[in-house]
Amino acid sequence: MTAGDLPGLLALTFRALMDEIHEHLAAEGFDDVRPAHGFVFHFLSHRPATAVELGEHLGITKQAAVQLVDELITRGYVERRPHPTDRRSRLVVLTPRGRQCIDRVAAHSRAAEERWVHLIGADDFARMHQGLSAFADDMARHRRVTVRPVW
Repeated sequence: MTAGDLPGLLALTFRALMDEIHEHLAAEGFDDVRPAHGFVFHFLSHRPATAVELGEHLGITKQAAVQLVDELITRGYVERRPHPTDRRSRLVVLTPRGRQCIDRVAAHSRAAEERWVHLIGADDFARMHQGLSAFADDMARHRRVTVRPVW
């Protein structure tokens, strides 16, 4: 590997992994999930959010976030509920189907990690994981880092 290859290699690895996970999801009945949905699911897996909060997280307009939420409601992955403190707002929460999809992604991710361990060995995998975590932590000290698409 030459200097400067790492960003491309990380992007390629992420894309290959996500493509594989989406193939598995489609075979398991989640064929209507797109990669962009995963960023919404990841955010909502930690807490409910308003469409405005989702839009800010994803780097899209409120209108685009509302459209994305409507799409996920139609597909049965999220629902809107009353906001406990703001009568004008609604919270977006995962449905059981949304949580089931997240659980399947987590299972496929664990399987991919096990395959990685088999390919490079447990020690090298642990060092890689530790190194990537350290780098992400260092970058987060300089700017806010979120798990979101790069539109």
